[in-house]
Amino acid sequence: MDPKNNAGGDGEIREGANVDKIRDILFGNQMRDYDKRFIRLEERLTKAAESLQEDLRKRFDSLESFVRQELESLNQRLNGEKAERAESLKEITHELRDAFKALEKRLSQLDEQLSDGHTELRAQILEQSKMLSGEIDKMRRETAAALDREVQVLRTDKTDRAALAELFSEVSLRLKNEFELPEE
Repeated sequence: MDPKNNAGGDGEIREGANVDKIRDILFGNQMRDYDKRFIRLEERLTKAAESLQEDLRKRFDSLESFVRQELESLNQRLNGEKAERAESLKEITHELRDAFKALEKRLSQLDEQLSDGHTELRAQILEQSKMLSGEIDKMRRETAAALDREVQVLRTDKTDRAALAELFSEVSLRLKNEFELPEE
């Protein structure tokens, strides 16, 4: 057995310890300096991160407050507009009711006027009918009277059939020379 091999595990430890010692001798001050710098850098980074974190928290709080205020403002505006629209709707509804009532009243008046006009028109038609009926009756009577007068004139002016027949008989007899005058 080789003492070097036996001390392989211990030898590596010793070598590592020796390397650390050599490194500490050569670079020890610089390493400690670097360690201090790293610690200070780490502390500054931690402080910067904490500061940044605090700044972000403040900004988020400010943003949250702003958003809340804006939401409240929008909510108030929406409520105001909603109230205005509700009021406008009430006014329009009231105006529509008034217009509907006025329209109903006007329609009622027109219906009454139409009814009155219809009644008046019926009365005028009845009056015209009576007047025309009277005129027709008067014309009928006048026509009948004129016809009666004409018939009377024709009767008086017209030769009677019997007289006419006697006249023709006499003419016939005279033409035949058979006519004899009656003796008295």
